[in-house]
Amino acid sequence: MQTAIGSVDANNFYVSCERAFDPMLLGRPVVVLSNNDGCIIARSEEAKAAGVGMGAPLFKTGRSVEEHGVAVYSSNYALYGDMSRRVMEALEEFTPEVEVYSIDEAFMRLEPAEGESLRSYGLEVREKVRRWTGIPVSIGIAPTKTLSKVANRHAKRSPDATQGVLDLTGLSEQTRALEETPVGDVWGVGPAYSKMLNAAGIISARQLRDADRRWVRRRMTVVGARIVEELRGVSCLPLEQCPQGRKSVTCSRSFGATVESLGELREAVGVYMTRAAERLRKHRMAAAAVTVFINTSRFGDQPRYGNSATHELACATDSTEELLDWALKGLERIYRPGYKYKKAGVVLCHLIPADCLTMHLFGDADFERSRRVMRAVDEINRRHGRDTVRLGVAREGRWKTKFLRRSRRYTTCLNEVLTIQ
Repeated sequence: MQTAIGSVDANNFYVSCERAFDPMLLGRPVVVLSNNDGCIIARSEEAKAAGVGMGAPLFKTGRSVEEHGVAVYSSNYALYGDMSRRVMEALEEFTPEVEVYSIDEAFMRLEPAEGESLRSYGLEVREKVRRWTGIPVSIGIAPTKTLSKVANRHAKRSPDATQGVLDLTGLSEQTRALEETPVGDVWGVGPAYSKMLNAAGIISARQLRDADRRWVRRRMTVVGARIVEELRGVSCLPLEQCPQGRKSVTCSRSFGATVESLGELREAVGVYMTRAAERLRKHRMAAAAVTVFINTSRFGDQPRYGNSATHELACATDSTEELLDWALKGLERIYRPGYKYKKAGVVLCHLIPADCLTMHLFGDADFERSRRVMRAVDEINRRHGRDTVRLGVAREGRWKTKFLRRSRRYTTCLNEVLTIQ
C-alpha cells in the first residue's frame, strides 16, 4: 500500500472562515484586520488582485478599499480557533497521524485504499473537508514534509491545473517543481540563509537538493543537512502527534490613541499581564522570566522610542500579582517622559509545568495563599464572566481591544449563532 505525507493548508484561512457563514462574500475582495483594527493580516485572492497590500495599515489603503468595494472585518479569533479545530478533526477522520502545525496548517499520513492513487485520495480529503467545514484547503503530497510543503505551494498557486492537490511522489515531478521553486521559499530556509545560498550560486530548490550535503552542513548546520536530505526524498522529520509545550506567552496591543503618562501605561500593562497570566494558568504553566516592552508609533514625524526590560525570577510563578509586580518594575525602568506611546506588551518565558512549582524558601504561607487566591479568581471569572474579579490596576476600559467590524462568533457564543428566518 502506497503511503506519503500530506501538507494541508487552508486557503486564506481567516477570509475563508468569514465566507463559510456569509456566502455573499464569495467572489468579493475581503480583508481581515489585526488587533484594534490596525493592519491587514489576511486577504482574499480578489483583494490581492486589487492591490491591497499585506500588513498595510487600514488608513493607508482607504482609497483602494472604497474603489474596489472591499469587505473589511475585524479579527474574530474565537471563530477562527474553533473552525481550525473542526478542520483538524475532519483530517483525523482519515488518519490518526495528524500533526497540527499552525492554526491553518497540518501534516498528515496519507494511506489510500488498495488501487486508489494518492492524488485521488488527496482530492477526497479536500472535498470532504470543504463539505464538512466550509473551508477550502490545498494539499501537497510527497515522501517528506519538506517536499510536501513544496507541493502545497505549487498546488495553491495553480488551483486550476492542480484542483488544489499536487502529488510529488515521483522523482521527475519533484525535479520539475524544485526547479521552479526559489531556494528562499523552501521550508526552513530563512532570509539570511537564502542570501548566503544565492551568493554561492544556489538559486533554486533543485540546486540546493543537488548541492554537496557536507558543504551545506558547514554553512547551515545540521538543519541545512536535513533540508537537503528531505529534498532528496529521505524523511528526517517525522510527524509529531504530541503538541510541543509552550515556550512563551505574549500579550500586547497597539493603543487606539497614543498615551504619554506612566499611569496610563501601568493600566495597560496591568490588563495585558492579567490576560497573559490567565493563559499561563490555563495551560498549567509557570514563568521564570518576565519581559515588558513599550514602543512609540513607527509612522508620522513624532520622536520615536522603544525599549524593553526583562527580570529573571528566582522562583517560577503563575501568580498574576507577582508577575505584574515585576512587569511594573520593568516599566518604570524603561519609561521616558515626553514620548507618545502607541504599543505596550508583556512576555512570559522560561516556562515550566506548574506542577513543578516548589514553595519559596521564605514565606511559604504567602506562596500557598497566592496560589489559592489565583485558583479562586479563575473559577469565579469562569463562572460569572471575565474580569468579575481582577486586580485594581488592571482596569480594562480604553485598553480593551477594538473589534468594530467583527462578525458574529457563530460557533462559540450562544447569543451569536447563525439564525435562519
